[in-house]
Amino acid sequence: MSDRTPSAADTLSATPPATASGASPHVDAGDAGYRKDLKSRHINMIAIGGAIGTGLFLGAGGRMANAGPSLFIAYAVCGVFAFFVVRALGELVLYRPSSGAFVSYAREFMGEKGAYTAGWLYFLNWSTTAIADITAAATYAHFWAMFSDVPQWILALIALAVVLAANLISVKYFGEMEFWFAIIKVGALVAFMLIGIFLIVTSHEIGGHTPGLATITDNGGIFPSGVMPMLLLIQGVVFAYASVELCGVAAGETENPEKIMPKAINSIMWRVGLFYVGSVVLLALLLPYTAYSGDQSPFVTVFDKLGIPGAAGVMNLVVLTAALSSLNSGLYSTGRILRSMSLAGSAPKFTGVMNKGGVPYGGILLTAAFGVLGVGLNYVMPGEAFELVLNFASIGIIGTWAMIMVCSLLFVNRSKEGRVARPAYQLPWAPYTQIVTLVFLGSVLVLMWMDGGISRTTVNCLPLIGLLLVGGWFLVRGRVRATAATYKD
Repeated sequence: MSDRTPSAADTLSATPPATASGASPHVDAGDAGYRKDLKSRHINMIAIGGAIGTGLFLGAGGRMANAGPSLFIAYAVCGVFAFFVVRALGELVLYRPSSGAFVSYAREFMGEKGAYTAGWLYFLNWSTTAIADITAAATYAHFWAMFSDVPQWILALIALAVVLAANLISVKYFGEMEFWFAIIKVGALVAFMLIGIFLIVTSHEIGGHTPGLATITDNGGIFPSGVMPMLLLIQGVVFAYASVELCGVAAGETENPEKIMPKAINSIMWRVGLFYVGSVVLLALLLPYTAYSGDQSPFVTVFDKLGIPGAAGVMNLVVLTAALSSLNSGLYSTGRILRSMSLAGSAPKFTGVMNKGGVPYGGILLTAAFGVLGVGLNYVMPGEAFELVLNFASIGIIGTWAMIMVCSLLFVNRSKEGRVARPAYQLPWAPYTQIVTLVFLGSVLVLMWMDGGISRTTVNCLPLIGLLLVGGWFLVRGRVRATAATYKD
């Protein structure tokens, strides 16, 4: 395996054209060495596939059981803010495509401390999400009798090993894999929605129950347990949208991002409305909310009660694919982010190395190592593993989204000063959009604390996370300054 880090010549050759103001543009050393192998179809499916994962396929079951049909409101609200985040990131990508994505933008607008903070918060997100994904994959596998006696931690380890091996080949294979993963997920949701609409229109019984509006009105209405349970579940719903920023990372390995990215990002809004909100509404109409649980995908629950031979098994295979897709995406994105940080000195040096396929395998292996810790978590506490890591992943997501919006806000301010030029593709209603989104993200933390239990414990850990970030910065700041001086020379 050939390890390669960019030279100063590589960096200079990758320099983009000067800005409209004539100032020297920001150059990120971490952008050198990548191959532009991702096509338009890859980016389009990565954009939608990233937004459809375990948060919907598995997480919606337990949330529906707790909040009832009002869950669709939480998905709609969070979907709007997820769109704002990815639209803000899209504007930054059109300004300067980078595989370091928001870490690279944080470096430009906030300095190395900002890049360091953004990068490690993102790593917190995906290292814990990887654990959630392998936990979900193991849970799905237990649906089939042949795996029912296999310990959950063994299934989790197998899932991690398979996806890790596939992720280390090349970005082209990653793009193809994600394209087909997304096709399967979208195809399955379309099939579910068509079948669900047919069942409602024809009043076909499901498990002795007739679907329709009465399913909601006869079981406590939209808010069977009140408004508060829906509000308290918002942090979990935010997790469901955790991968929408993935297309911003992938933009650094595609040609003509200025043509591809706007279409991909704009499509996220209506797809979120159709697949997320539409699916949850159908679930609420098909079965009483009490029929769902956190132990099984709600889609599998519907097909299981429908009694069609093999249908539940096929749907379970689809949701297993979604979990593996999410894990694959997490390994991909953290590999790129960690490489950008490594070449700036704020991440371990080995995370900056590449193989012959242009894959930053060091960072991928570091994320996978945390996945191994997740395997241990599945061994110690298989029943609570998903919920525990879900909360810590939510902290990482909130932090990442906040950093993206802060970078966007600073970018807009610099454009007003004439220091940078905003592209034609812009976040609407700036800077109010960024401020409202930041307030929303802060309110999610408050709701997590109000939820009590694991959620409150997670929020209480924020000072500890802050101390670890500060301590880590003091450990790496010397290397960061030395690296910056080297590139200046």
